[in-house]
Amino acid sequence: MDEKMNWLKRYSETCGVSGFEGPMKDLLLERMGAQAKVSYDKLGSVIFTAEGQEEGPKVMLASHMDEIGFMIKHITKEGFLRFVCLGGWWEQVMLSQRVTVHGKKGDLVGVIGSKPPHILTPEERTKVVKKSDMYIDIGAKDEDEARALGAEEGCAVTPFAEFAQMGDGKTLLGKAWDNRIGCAVMTDVMENLSKEEHANTVYGVATVQEEVGLRGAQTSVNMLKPDVAFVLDTCVTGGTPGVADEIAPAKIGNGVAITLYDAGMIPNTALRDFALQVAKKINIPTQFSISEGGATDGGRIHLHDAGVLTLSFSIPTRYIHSHQSVIHLDDYLGAVKLITAMVLQLDDKKYAELLKD
Repeated sequence: MDEKMNWLKRYSETCGVSGFEGPMKDLLLERMGAQAKVSYDKLGSVIFTAEGQEEGPKVMLASHMDEIGFMIKHITKEGFLRFVCLGGWWEQVMLSQRVTVHGKKGDLVGVIGSKPPHILTPEERTKVVKKSDMYIDIGAKDEDEARALGAEEGCAVTPFAEFAQMGDGKTLLGKAWDNRIGCAVMTDVMENLSKEEHANTVYGVATVQEEVGLRGAQTSVNMLKPDVAFVLDTCVTGGTPGVADEIAPAKIGNGVAITLYDAGMIPNTALRDFALQVAKKINIPTQFSISEGGATDGGRIHLHDAGVLTLSFSIPTRYIHSHQSVIHLDDYLGAVKLITAMVLQLDDKKYAELLKD
């Protein structure tokens, strides 16, 4: 496994649900700490700063580092763990899935359970099991043993999945691509910029708590006050059975997706057109994404103060918000090249042109 693929494996497998992003933050500091100035907002987002050779526009590269997961809210007398969801979960992808419970004495293996089908009534068999009827089994015989093992209310729980290369080696399976692949794009762009002269101050920001309300985006944009923001995230894909192109036009392997619309933001059209021009010039394939039911950190960033010119880029991702999701290596590499090229072409003159359009 080459170095880039090894980093992707580590990004995917690292635990860091909303509000508990510490391990992912440590990994990003290992990756970027020696290459950029490091700072933090007071909510926990980590900021890597690359200062340019001129006092050009301030550019924010925002990628959230949290993943969806769970938190323990109650331990039953029988030793099972009731939980709340951190982020958006669909019940049908949860049952019988393995999880890691981050107990006070170390990590515990767990599995999400419910009543088995053998004892369900005919009516119950036709319904989706509610989250409130699920629990996590850590193999404890009762509440006392669960607590002795280190399970407590407030403990974080992370989905468990191992990274794997599929098919031709470029199709990648793993947990938390939403949004660890955005973090990978951000760190690669920041590394590229460290080797180039540019006119901007660039902030590579790994935000916290995006999955529970875009919270780190709000605090970090308040702190940085950028002129331009590129949001690096994932999007739902089409190209699978039952998913129409008009609902999810982007497909894995067809290039980085540029957002036309999402539920939290209409991206800046001048910045969108600039991205398409640069992509065409350097021969980077692109496609479009539309999300009528979801939003990104851009929803908070673009409304800061008098407004921030904001555009979202997405890596198309199958089976998003589940234990296992699928991306394509070429989409990620194309995103890195395109965003690097755009930052290198941004200066005061170009920023003024974008403001007028």
